[in-house]
Amino acid sequence: MAKELTRELINAGVHFGHGVSRWDPKMAPFIFEKRGNIHIIDVKKTLKGMLIARKLLAEVVAAGNDVVFVGTKRQAQKAVETAASKCGMHYVSQRWLGGMLTNFRTVRSRLQRLEQLEAMQEKGELESESKKQASRLKREMRKIRTNLQGVREMTRLPGAVVVVDAKKEYLALREAKKLGIATVGLLDTDSNPDSVDVAIPANDDSIRAVELILNELTDAVAIGKTMVSARKSPAPKPRRARPKRTVLASAEPPPDAEAVAAVEQKSTETADSVTEQAEVQQPESHESN
Repeated sequence: MAKELTRELINAGVHFGHGVSRWDPKMAPFIFEKRGNIHIIDVKKTLKGMLIARKLLAEVVAAGNDVVFVGTKRQAQKAVETAASKCGMHYVSQRWLGGMLTNFRTVRSRLQRLEQLEAMQEKGELESESKKQASRLKREMRKIRTNLQGVREMTRLPGAVVVVDAKKEYLALREAKKLGIATVGLLDTDSNPDSVDVAIPANDDSIRAVELILNELTDAVAIGKTMVSARKSPAPKPRRARPKRTVLASAEPPPDAEAVAAVEQKSTETADSVTEQAEVQQPESHESN
């Protein structure tokens, strides 16, 4: 599997970096060689970064947190949207608004405003407004939807941020670092690896290479979701075996026939003796009178 993935990445041109004059010296450990005026990225370091990123994302999702995919450059927009929709996570593909994480409450208020405008449009209230006012409200709704459509379902801060081209998405990385959010980034030879927690050196201008890497990361997110479902549904506890009770035919044992006859005979003798005694005492009482 690793050999096939390596072959696909090389065919997609993941190993081509920028020109030598544009490199960042901190990317030296990730560069294999220099060919002409182009730096060649070490594909082994790319695979290593992908494995670490997969493990990180799986743990983040298994803990119940979300992931945000960020890629606003033209080569990464479609790949980011496809990857996020595939794994059911959030994305930013048009523009990273300043404070999208650090001022998340304001972002949520704008999303509530979007829901309000959409409700007005469904009820036909926008048509009752003047032409100028209706045009202004529609423009506001279109602007909010364009910038925040990918994070519309995000009700809390994410657990990880994945960016394509760390140099371009420096605002997202800066906010994530300030809030202590884990970051994963695709870095070309002109980027700073210290700006992310997990660096994946790759050609971030190759659409095919970006799609392959994001596809691997979405698989890790899917694995993390299965781990969450496994934790939420624990194995059923074994039932305790209850000892069987012996059912008695009656509450008391049947009386013995001989014992019953003895008791009846004794009671008869007692009654006879009492009667005789009463007859003896009766004439004495008459004599005394």
